Amino acid sequence: MSNSRITMKRIFPLLLTLLLITDKLFAQASEQAVPMADKLREDGKIWVVVAVIAVVFAGIAVNMLRIDSKLRKIEKELNIK
Repeated sequence: MSNSRITMKRIFPLLLTLLLITDKLFAQASEQAVPMADKLREDGKIWVVVAVIAVVFAGIAVNMLRIDSKLRKIEKELNIK
């Protein structure tokens, strides 16, 4: 198993914990009205924002998977463990 996989196994629980903690921290902020967000919701344009963010994250994920596969191929050629 490569070091990157071991590192990811250690980092994933930490990121999950931070995500759960920050959810509670921002709960108070959602009680206040944000005029821009309200306007986007009224016009139905909030879904455009959500779609753009989803496309950006999907692009980042695909790019990371491509880089990972290329790196595995190079490691295999060089017999790096």
